[in-house]
Amino acid sequence: MAKLFASISKEVVTVYGEQGQDAIRQGVYTFGHSRGQGIAKRAAHLGLPNTIEHYLSNYDMERSDLFEVETSFHPNEIEQTFTVCPFGQQWKEDGTGEYGILYCQVIDPAIAKGYNEDFTVVHDEYVLKEGQCHFRFSLPKSN
Repeated sequence: MAKLFASISKEVVTVYGEQGQDAIRQGVYTFGHSRGQGIAKRAAHLGLPNTIEHYLSNYDMERSDLFEVETSFHPNEIEQTFTVCPFGQQWKEDGTGEYGILYCQVIDPAIAKGYNEDFTVVHDEYVLKEGQCHFRFSLPKSN
């Protein structure tokens, strides 16, 4: 999947430049937002609200053993650090990180927003840049 994404993104960016980058980001956002809505529906099907407590337990894609992640739960926040990501590793190995980052910058905030519009995500480190991905998913307590 990482190779496919990079190949398509490279062609779009080569032809359309910055507008192509924006189009790729928008496509990733649309995809991610839809996934987040699906996660919310899965939680609702189980009678659970789309709160932070039910986000990861209803996530739509099982993470393979190819990912290495540490997850910490804090009040109103989930913190995750990925030290191994097969997507980032593939893009780095192939020299296509400039295309892969278009996915990385958008996907998790889009999924979170689709799950709950009040969700915010800070993604301040990237496997492609710093060697690990670091996230803070925050959702204020609901009344």
